[in-house]
Amino acid sequence: MQSFRITKLTPKGRVLFLLYLFFIPLLALLVPGKGQAQTKPLINSTLSGRIMDARTRTPLPGARVHIKGTTHEVSADSDGKFSFVTGQKFPYTLIVSFVGYGTREVIANGGYIDVELKELQNELNDVVVVGYVTQQRKNNIGSITKVDGAATKDIPVGSFDAQLQGKVAGVQISSNTGVPGEAINIRVRGATSINAENGPLYVLDGVFINSSSLQTLSTGGKATSPIADINPADIESVEVLKDADATALYGSRGANGVILITTKRGKFNQKPRIALNSSVGWAKAAKLWDLATGPEHATLVNENWVNTGNPFATRPFRPVSEGGRGLPEEQQTYDRLDQVFQTAGLQNYDLSLTGGSAGTKYYIAGGYNKQESILKPITFNRASFKVNLDQKINDQVQIGVSNTFGRAFRNQARAGDGPAGGLLQAALHTPTYLSPVNEQGVPVGRAGFDNVDLLLKYYDVHSTSLRYIGNLYAEIKFSPNLSFRSSVGADYNNYDESEYWNTFLISGSPNGLATSTISQSTSLINEQTLTYRKTLGKHGIGVLVGNTLQSDVSTFTGGTGRGFANNSFKQISSASTTTSSQGWSKNTLASFFSKADYNYEGKYILDFIIRADGSSRFGDNNRWGYFPSAGAAWRLKKEDFLKDVAFISDFKIRASYGITGNQNGIGDFATLGLWSGGSSYQDNPGIAPQQLANPDLQWERTKQFNIGTDLSLFNDRLALEFNYYKKYTDNGLLSLSLPATTGFGTYISNAAEISNKGFELNISSTNLKTTDFSWTTSLNVARNVNKIEKLATPLKYGSRDLILLQEGSPLYSFWLYKELYVDPETGNSVYEDVNGDNQITAADRQIYGNIWPKYFGGLTNNFTYKGFDASVFFSFSYGNKIYNHNRFFGEGGGARDAARVIFASNVDRWTSVGQVTNTPRPDGINNNNYKDGGSRWLEDGSFLRLKALTLGYSLPKYVLQKVKIDGLRFFVMGSNLFTVTNYTGADPESSVSSDQNGQGIDLGTPPQPRSIQVGINLTL
Repeated sequence: MQSFRITKLTPKGRVLFLLYLFFIPLLALLVPGKGQAQTKPLINSTLSGRIMDARTRTPLPGARVHIKGTTHEVSADSDGKFSFVTGQKFPYTLIVSFVGYGTREVIANGGYIDVELKELQNELNDVVVVGYVTQQRKNNIGSITKVDGAATKDIPVGSFDAQLQGKVAGVQISSNTGVPGEAINIRVRGATSINAENGPLYVLDGVFINSSSLQTLSTGGKATSPIADINPADIESVEVLKDADATALYGSRGANGVILITTKRGKFNQKPRIALNSSVGWAKAAKLWDLATGPEHATLVNENWVNTGNPFATRPFRPVSEGGRGLPEEQQTYDRLDQVFQTAGLQNYDLSLTGGSAGTKYYIAGGYNKQESILKPITFNRASFKVNLDQKINDQVQIGVSNTFGRAFRNQARAGDGPAGGLLQAALHTPTYLSPVNEQGVPVGRAGFDNVDLLLKYYDVHSTSLRYIGNLYAEIKFSPNLSFRSSVGADYNNYDESEYWNTFLISGSPNGLATSTISQSTSLINEQTLTYRKTLGKHGIGVLVGNTLQSDVSTFTGGTGRGFANNSFKQISSASTTTSSQGWSKNTLASFFSKADYNYEGKYILDFIIRADGSSRFGDNNRWGYFPSAGAAWRLKKEDFLKDVAFISDFKIRASYGITGNQNGIGDFATLGLWSGGSSYQDNPGIAPQQLANPDLQWERTKQFNIGTDLSLFNDRLALEFNYYKKYTDNGLLSLSLPATTGFGTYISNAAEISNKGFELNISSTNLKTTDFSWTTSLNVARNVNKIEKLATPLKYGSRDLILLQEGSPLYSFWLYKELYVDPETGNSVYEDVNGDNQITAADRQIYGNIWPKYFGGLTNNFTYKGFDASVFFSFSYGNKIYNHNRFFGEGGGARDAARVIFASNVDRWTSVGQVTNTPRPDGINNNNYKDGGSRWLEDGSFLRLKALTLGYSLPKYVLQKVKIDGLRFFVMGSNLFTVTNYTGADPESSVSSDQNGQGIDLGTPPQPRSIQVGINLTL
């Protein structure tokens, strides 16, 4: 089943198609909901029931139950149960409410009744985490998006951040590859740095966690994701902090956005609840590459031979009797792609126990996830264990602990660039007419690649990640207005990886090669905060002061062995020659921060934030960085001129300006002059200069302005959030080249300035809501414009310098020869002669397109009907470019002969005068098919993808009560079911490298798979 393609759909048409998907559901706002059904009055006036969370089926103690039109009201007990004994005749209407949940009206007819309340999501009164405090969204100034963990956890990817794609406006997420557990690229409101880190800060239950891969072994430019160590099933919610007001409390960490992860916890006075979630599934590549057959390949090689001026009689594919390889039609076709791709198995099991007493609450959970990759022999296995405990010592003191344990095992393979050991490269780029065995029937590699059969049989590259993330806190309430909190956290990661290349493989020739490395990352953090909040009549004030102390230490020890007696010996100790390496690095950070906010009648809201960070990475001259922010909000709905406007539920305007910093991504000793050991001379130990000192190195700073509005209409049935922002980064940390005569290669300096500006729009609506049926829609769309404002010297990245960073252009722009057309008279490609010298040289390369989409986002529709539920989620990107480097190699027109595959698209080459085609004739002399960096292979990467489709059914309550089960739901889920795109490669999101400066190049990368899962959610 192939991906859908709309080749004639114009850019305008694609935009209209996306708008159609959203605005058609909004028409349903005009359709009124059906009223409640009425029944005949009953004499009996006894009623009892239970009030529960609609999603988790946990009781809601303290929920209010009121008989409409009367004064009768009760509260639910610790098990969520309530009862009425009144003289009121049935039927009557109950009004059921609970803080943070939507109010429901229920028709009561006596007996026992279960009432489920839904948490208020995406509403202005939703509670969000803002820095070190929580507050209602209606009082929030910053730009924050909250995502319910249950909305994404079943999407079959290795890490939860990949599950956020299309869910958060302004956050661009590229999965890059279909290999589970590999690193993704995530950008919050664009990219702000060249050499410093562009990824966001991740905070798990108050602990700043490492998001940089510890991988040292080469997998073709790819890297594993430490975020994949976290089990998505343990996540209660994720909040993405985007503007300066929201991120300012994190100072030096907030320039690239902050992702706050809150894991599940129990509730006080909650009955123990067991939850089991289990699913199995299958995944398969939705689309692979179309390759020329053996005869087609041979035909093109012959054409190229003749077109370059060689005699027809000496063409490579001619009768064997004439010294050739046989005629083209005599060649066989060998399909190596079918060998390496498989239908992959998916398994997931999660078991949890949640509950609490009057003074204790707990969440204990274990999980196991196994994902096979569609590319053999890659697998990803994660086992996790989670314990969250909270204990009230008395009414003033509470302590608690969060513990996350994870073990992730990966069977790895080189699935990116590089011929040696490159599994997908060997399968995709080996010419199809070449036999996998020689004349003696012995398996051999071809075209500089390994033999696919031998790779699959002897691949031995794997890693094991052991992860612990923990936090211990104590909270003291000195008074109702004043509280103190202190915490100690840790993030420890042990990453053990090894590989063995035996003598049958290129990397192991002639006598075998073994490598083993153990890397460790340890982060310790201590925080204190003091919070004061007071309401004085119409005035509300709040003050927060705090400090953070953090230490990060990383180490690695590695060894390599060459020369083994035979392939039965794989340990480095058995090698004839061994080498070793070792490294240690440390940085510390001391931070002090404060926030003051003021609220007048919930109408006018102000806040001011300042944070000071002192980092060991900088010298004495600039060790401390200071990062302030200020914001204001005006809730117009509370003004007299809007109070009586019934269709406006709430309306708020907000603005903020602030400065955040960045130091991540540079070395821990970036400012110091360093010497290195190990520089021996004639077997005598010695040292040598390694790095030039720069004591004036400064913090990278990003200034950001944000203005936005939150609007809720028609009793919250339609909610809109809009943000416009401008970001400007100066003092950009950059590695600059030095003349070789200095004895140093590079040094770190502040030498770049980058800007980002754009907008974000979120729209959510309740289209239909009746007694049995509901339909809600959510759309987010964003645009970001990136530009390098200052860069003295252009920088080149990516394979064949395809990426150029140049002042005045966006980051990650493509540097190419612009191909104008294929001449119908000659069949030659015509390139733009930029300098007019009648030659096509490197001087004619130019900036031509970049990876940034013009618009990107997601669309979700949720439906419920009685016990059935359905969710349809699309993600989309429009206007971004991707360089199809696979096509560059596969459309060589026979010029590479036995060195590279030929794609089926190359068969449509120019063959006769007057023919109009985009593929030139095979002509190696003119390099028509071999131009390095030609724009012909730069393609539109726009796509619309059905990211997830879920169908579920929950058994009725009366059935479950008989077997004493709280909830039982069956579901089936499909992901990546179809993709609308003009991109000719296997996946428009593919990227060969995990490096932030090498994005947008597709080479040797397996696509994201199409998958189907079936499963159950059981609660007891």
